[in-house]
Amino acid sequence: MKRRSFLTSAAAFGTAPLFANNTPIHTPKGKAEHCIFIWLGGGMAQIDTFDPKKLGDNLGKPQKAGSLYKTIDTTVKGVQVTEHLGKTAKVMEHVTVMRTVNHHVIDEHAFATNIVHTGRMISGNVVYPSIGSIIANQRGAASADVPAYMLIGYPNVSRGPGFLGAKSGYVYLTDTNTGPSGFTRPEYVDEKRAEIRHQLLKPLMARTSKGSAAADYEMAQQEALRLAGPKFMRHFNLKEEPDTLRNEYGGEFGQRCLLSRRLVQAGVRFIEVSHNLNFMNGTGWDIHNEGYKNQHLLIQELDTALAALIRDLKDKKLLDKTLIVVGTEFGRPPEFDGRGGRGHQGTAFSMVLAGGGLNHCGAYGVTDELSKKPVENPVPLVDFHATVHTAMGIDPSKELMDGTRPVPITDGGKAVAALFG
Repeated sequence: MKRRSFLTSAAAFGTAPLFANNTPIHTPKGKAEHCIFIWLGGGMAQIDTFDPKKLGDNLGKPQKAGSLYKTIDTTVKGVQVTEHLGKTAKVMEHVTVMRTVNHHVIDEHAFATNIVHTGRMISGNVVYPSIGSIIANQRGAASADVPAYMLIGYPNVSRGPGFLGAKSGYVYLTDTNTGPSGFTRPEYVDEKRAEIRHQLLKPLMARTSKGSAAADYEMAQQEALRLAGPKFMRHFNLKEEPDTLRNEYGGEFGQRCLLSRRLVQAGVRFIEVSHNLNFMNGTGWDIHNEGYKNQHLLIQELDTALAALIRDLKDKKLLDKTLIVVGTEFGRPPEFDGRGGRGHQGTAFSMVLAGGGLNHCGAYGVTDELSKKPVENPVPLVDFHATVHTAMGIDPSKELMDGTRPVPITDGGKAVAALFG
């Protein structure tokens, strides 16, 4: 090629994008303003809840793999759930069960809990932020009177802010009656006295260097001081709710879900609600061996609270603005162990989305005849995270900064487009 021809061609090439693709990239945009993340620690058995299959037999000789309970129809044609989810079945038009979520962390609860909360494996040189902290960081609280992120359950590093720092952390509580510990001032500390104490702290905290751990602590302390007092604590007074509604939500877990609705109304952006803090069935969702015997009690309690939360949010015209997520660290295989329980399974399990302005279809994705592998529309965990972020109006490819190192919100996750209009 002559030099002049080469230069002409190079100039023309320089005006076009490298590897040009004329197909427009559609990035869905979610409508949700708040997220309630219900956590089923221990590993919910999808085959006994939201992805039931043919009945099995865990006591016969030989055992027969399959579901422990019968199935029932829902308000969405062709979508069935277990018989213990009868209340949720009646509001299934507002729900999408993601039946083909999968990851490869199956043997250890802590690792699996971490990857479901952060979307990444634990790293030796970085602590990744949780999904709650990312949403709090990107969206902030909807009201200056409340924190952006609240945890109704026990604190854990998997739920924390990681490299985003304390400003993206959570306020937590385990008792719905008392609210966050330490946020109620003694009666003798009024607003004026609290302000005097705050002023006394200022010179000391002014010595902290920007970006240090002490500076992060000061920011968290400032937030705590701002929230302390009756204006914030009144949101935890469930007695303001009608008795009929409180009864509809059910027991202790249901009251946590009712509180989460009140926190949404107050402006909290992300609320995680832990289920079964007191292990009502002895083992929680981790149903090895005899743990299966009272699994139905957990399912029924979840059913009561989840259905009530969906109806309540809808009645208050908050359902389209509030994304409900039901998460768990992995699922359970269809086979039984020696004493009738189930092991761990990460190859296919169910996570649940409700509300949030999504195009719900009852169920998304299809597993094989025993819910062991996805056969249609697999959803890698990173795509599930991307779907939640997108529903909250957050770009899952956006880069956050860990010091000078850019870290994308998800590792290439893509939202499930079918859920977005």
